[in-house]
Amino acid sequence: MYGWNIQHTKEICGHCAQRIEIEPGYFYAAMYVSYAMNVIEMLFASFITYLIFGPLTDATFWHYLIVIFTGCFILYPFNYRYSRIILLHVLSPNIKYKPYYDKG
Repeated sequence: MYGWNIQHTKEICGHCAQRIEIEPGYFYAAMYVSYAMNVIEMLFASFITYLIFGPLTDATFWHYLIVIFTGCFILYPFNYRYSRIILLHVLSPNIKYKPYYDKG
């Protein structure tokens, strides 16, 4: 379970045996949640870079670019997992596990 497979989401919850993907393609909407998280992280990284290096000039352009892209790259696994969790909690608060649906 190493390499690229480490980001694989389980199909069934280990606690309650609820299917994680409620319907086919459900987590495509998580892209938008991940995008919003990325934008917030980029703005935060830009602000921190502004505090350290000052206003954007030709000399500091690469500092901004490196800090922003490094932050996005490092936080990708966090965004991947938590965008799905946020989507489940926000869009599906009324999902309840019903075991009789799984006995098909």
